[in-house]
Amino acid sequence: MQSEPTGVHQDPEQAGPDRSPEDRVEVALPDRDAVATLEDRLRRALDNLRKRYARELERQRAAEANRVAAAWLLVLDNLDLALDHADADPSTIIEGVRTVRDQALAVLASLGFSRHDEVGVPFDPTRHEVVTVVDDSEAEPGTVVRVLRPGYGTAERQLRPGAVTVAGRRG
Repeated sequence: MQSEPTGVHQDPEQAGPDRSPEDRVEVALPDRDAVATLEDRLRRALDNLRKRYARELERQRAAEANRVAAAWLLVLDNLDLALDHADADPSTIIEGVRTVRDQALAVLASLGFSRHDEVGVPFDPTRHEVVTVVDDSEAEPGTVVRVLRPGYGTAERQLRPGAVTVAGRRG
């Protein structure tokens, strides 16, 4: 059930047969003005809602950017440490770089983009990009035999597909 915006007004058609068209317009004017006022108020409310939504969306984007950037700070700190010790024993540098790489992989995984670089699995077009196809008598056709570049993510949320070599027909 709908109610009138500002109360009950007389219907111009029921204003009486003896009323002139001008009188009928006068009876309808308050309703028209009330509808126009309501329309204006609703238009402003919708505009304010759109602006508030845009501000909230921007706030969420900024918060997410801060969260992701903060996740990478430890990785950068450790890269700086590795560079500070560049003239140290090369095996120490290599171990430090591996540690930083592992931290970077952990950050990506925490963001939902775990690494996939499995060999011997069936080719999956949602996770792999075929770079080459080779004849391999030891592998089933359609099996990943080499990962050229690892992929990150899941089938539903892919950051980058893995670049792979796939076994073709058996020779």
